[in-house]
Amino acid sequence: MDDGAPLILKGVGQPADLYGIKGSNVCGHTSLITQDAVCARLPDEEKHGTPWVMIETPRLILRPHVLDDYNGLCAMFGDPDFYRLSGLTPQSPEEVWHRLLRYMGHWTAFGWGLFAAIEKDTGRFVGDTGLADFHRGLGPTFDLSPEAAWAITPACQGRGYALEAVRAAHDWFDATHPQRTVCIIDPSNTP
Repeated sequence: MDDGAPLILKGVGQPADLYGIKGSNVCGHTSLITQDAVCARLPDEEKHGTPWVMIETPRLILRPHVLDDYNGLCAMFGDPDFYRLSGLTPQSPEEVWHRLLRYMGHWTAFGWGLFAAIEKDTGRFVGDTGLADFHRGLGPTFDLSPEAAWAITPACQGRGYALEAVRAAHDWFDATHPQRTVCIIDPSNTP
């Protein structure tokens, strides 16, 4: 619910209602649009101690996950088509909730993590990308390095969003936390 309080873009420094344009995100909550960016209500950075980073690409806004991303994540991770390459089964709402909290916790623990990918033109949640510490148990040559990850909703696949988002997230990570990174990808996951 929108309480009318101005939103501050942490890391950008401009009130989000500066332009006075309102929109809606996928959860039905009111969002505010800055020049080119759709922004969910931001967490209280001082209360949560979470760094706030926002990256703009030509078509996307990348930002740390917030609680308002829950419905978008449920839709993505609950869609059987999302799992066509992995052989896994859709996640329950509880599993998605735990995933969201894990995503948010990465930013608090490490100062980096997965970004929510939001379509600039519509404010629609299209997926996530970034780097994470998943502790997969694959040995020190893998587990001691941040792991690249991305997921795009089935409805938004095939548009180049994954490449656009991954490049931007890696450019930011390389500039702010330079170190070796790793990734697991199915060879059949091609455009």
